[in-house]
Amino acid sequence: MMTMTLIKTVCLILWASTVHSTANELKERALKLMAEAPLIDGHNDLPWQLRNKFNNQLDAVDLYMLDSTHTNIPKIKEGRLSAQFWAAYVACDTQYKDAVRQTLEQIDVIHRMCQKYPDVFTFATSSQDIEQAFAQNKTACLIGVEGGHSIDSSLATLRTMYQLGVRYLTLTHSCNTPWVDNWLVDTGSEPAVHNGLSDFGKQVILEMNRIGMLVDLAHVSEKVMKQVLEISKAPVIFSHSSAYSICPHKRNVPDDVLLQVKNKTGIVMINFYNDYVTCQKTANLSHVADHFDHIKKVAGSSIIGFGGDYDGVPRVPDGLEDVSKYPNLVAELLRRGWTDDDIKNALGKNLLRVFKEVERVRDTLKDLKPDDFPIPLKDVQNPCRTDYGYPDKTSSACAHSLYPLVLVLTLLNKLL
Repeated sequence: MMTMTLIKTVCLILWASTVHSTANELKERALKLMAEAPLIDGHNDLPWQLRNKFNNQLDAVDLYMLDSTHTNIPKIKEGRLSAQFWAAYVACDTQYKDAVRQTLEQIDVIHRMCQKYPDVFTFATSSQDIEQAFAQNKTACLIGVEGGHSIDSSLATLRTMYQLGVRYLTLTHSCNTPWVDNWLVDTGSEPAVHNGLSDFGKQVILEMNRIGMLVDLAHVSEKVMKQVLEISKAPVIFSHSSAYSICPHKRNVPDDVLLQVKNKTGIVMINFYNDYVTCQKTANLSHVADHFDHIKKVAGSSIIGFGGDYDGVPRVPDGLEDVSKYPNLVAELLRRGWTDDDIKNALGKNLLRVFKEVERVRDTLKDLKPDDFPIPLKDVQNPCRTDYGYPDKTSSACAHSLYPLVLVLTLLNKLL
C-alpha cells in the first residue's frame, strides 16, 4: 500500500514538473516571438483615467508608480507592448455640447503623456513610425478618437483631428450621431435613426479614405458594419470587438461580417472585457483564446489582432488582469497549436498591413479635393448650435426659439 502511494506521489510530482516545464517553454517562445514582431493593441483608455483621476494634470501622476489602473510603464514593459492606440474618448453626454473641446483635451493629454516619458514612448502617425519605434525598443503612441460625436458632424473637424495625429475614428460610441446608428439599435434599446449610415455618414467614410484615417467599426450597428464594408475604398478595423458566435453580445462581430472583413483585408482586434468574452461577469484567459480560435477558424489568422480595452472596462479576465499579461495569452495560443506566423500576424503584422493599405489608398486619392459639403442643418439643429454659413436659416429660427425654454427649464431645475 505504501509502495503504491509512493508511486502515485512520484508520478504526480513528475507530471507537475512536466507541466511547469512546458508552460515555461511556451512563455519563453512567446517572448521570443514578441521580440521579433511588434505587439500593437487597438484600444486602451488610460487617457480617460487620466481625466477622471487627475483632470489631465500630468504633474500629479507618475506612470512608473501609478497602481490604480490596468496600465503603467512597468506593466507596459513586462507586457512587451510595442504600439498602442490610445483612445481619445469623451462621453456621449457631451454630444451637442462640448464634445469637440473635450476630445481636443484628450488628444492633448496623449501628446503630453508621450512627451513626458521620451525614453519609453514615441509619438507615431504612420505604419513606418510603428516599425521605427519597435526597432528602437520604444512603445509607439497612436491616437484613436472613440465616437463620431467627437467631430460634431464636421468634416473640417475630422481633417483637423487628423492633422493633430488622430489615425482612427470609431464611428459611434454607445449613442447615435446625426449621421450613423450605434450598436444599441440592434438591442432594441435605441431606435434606428438613419437606417445605418445617412448620406452624410457616407461622406465621412469616403473623406476618411481620402485623408488616410482608419475607419473603426467597434460600437456600430450591424447594418453600419455591412454598409461601410461595402463602400469603403480601404480596409477597416474593429479596434476592440470580439466574436458574436462565442458571446452573442451586440458589441461583437457576427460570422458573416467576419468573412466580409476578410474579403476587405481588414482586422478584428479582440476585446478582453468579460461581458463581451463570456457574456457574463466572469471570464478567464482561456475564454479570450476561444475568440481568437473562432475567428481564425472562420476567417483565418490574417484578420486577427489584440484590442484589450484596458482601463476602459470594469472587469477583465483572470490571467489577463492588466497590460503586463499579454505574453500569457500568446503562450496559450501557442499551446493550442498556433504557428509562429499566426502569432506574428495577430501581434502586429495584420494591423501594419491594414495601416499600409489605408496609406496606399490615401496616396492614390491625393488629387481629390477635400469634401466641404456640410451636413444638412435640419439634421443638427439644436439650441447649442449656430447656423452661420447656411443659406436657409428658417430651421435655425426654431432652434433659437428654444433658448427661453431652455433657460426656464434650467432655472426650474435649480429651484427643484
